[in-house]
Amino acid sequence: MTGILVQPFEGCAADTLAVRAIACGLGVGVMDIAAVTVSFRRRSGEVVENQAWRTAPVALLKSAAPWRTFRWYKGQKHYSGIYWSATVRDHVIYESRLELARLLFADFDPAVRSIVAQPFLLKTEVDGKLRKHIPDYLLVTDQGPVVVDVKPLHWLSKPEVAFTFVWSRRVVEPRGWQYEVWSEPPTAQLENIRFLAGYRRDWLFSLDLLDELSGADLDGVPLWQVPRRLPGHPEPHVRSAVHHLLWTGRLVTDLDQPLSPSRVLRTAS
Repeated sequence: MTGILVQPFEGCAADTLAVRAIACGLGVGVMDIAAVTVSFRRRSGEVVENQAWRTAPVALLKSAAPWRTFRWYKGQKHYSGIYWSATVRDHVIYESRLELARLLFADFDPAVRSIVAQPFLLKTEVDGKLRKHIPDYLLVTDQGPVVVDVKPLHWLSKPEVAFTFVWSRRVVEPRGWQYEVWSEPPTAQLENIRFLAGYRRDWLFSLDLLDELSGADLDGVPLWQVPRRLPGHPEPHVRSAVHHLLWTGRLVTDLDQPLSPSRVLRTAS
C-alpha cells in the first residue's frame, strides 16, 4: 500500500540464533532467537502460554482473540473502539486513531486476508533481562504474515520505543515474516480510504448494478460521467456502487489527491 510510513531500522547483522543489533545508535545486545516464546488467547478464552515462537503455527496465531482489550474511562487520552472489517467480516478493536487508520488501510488492501488486533505476547531475554511486547496487529497477506506496530512519528526517537522495535524486528524476520513500524500516512490517502470505507458493506449494493458497472467500459472515464453510462439507474445508486467498486479494487483511481468528480477511473489489471 503506497503512502504507509515504515521505519525500517536497517543495517543490523543477524543470524537465527543470536543477534547483536546496532540501529540508530542503539545497542540491543545479545538475544537467543531460539528461546523466544509467544503466548496467545484462543477465541474460547483459553490462554496458551510460552509456546516456542519459531514453530508457533500461523493458523493458530491468525485465529487468536486479542491478548488484551481496551478500557474506557473518563479523561482517557486514547481513542479506542471497534471497527467492522470487510476483510474478516467481524469486528476488530483499535486503541488509538492512528491504529484505526492502519486498520482502514489493511481492510482496504486486497492482499490482506486476515487481521488480528493485539494478536499475541512475545517474550525474550536481552542481555539477561526479560523483555515483553504485544504488537498492534498481525496481518496475514498474500506475501506472508506481517507483524505491525503503530506509533506516532514523534515517538520513534524515544530510546525505549526504538529499543522495543529493534528487538521485535529481530524476533519476527528470522521466521521469514515482515515487520512494520507504521506512522502517520499522507492525509489525502487516509481521508480517501476513510471515505470509501463507508461503502465497504457489500450486501447494501445491487449485484445487478455492480455487474453492469463491471461490464461497462469505464477505463479513463471521470467519476462525474459514470451515471450517464447507466441512465436506467438512479444516480445516487450508481455513485454509491462506484465507490464500492473502488473499495473492493475492481475499479481504481489516484488516491494521492482528494477524490473529486474529475478523478479518472481505471479498471483493475
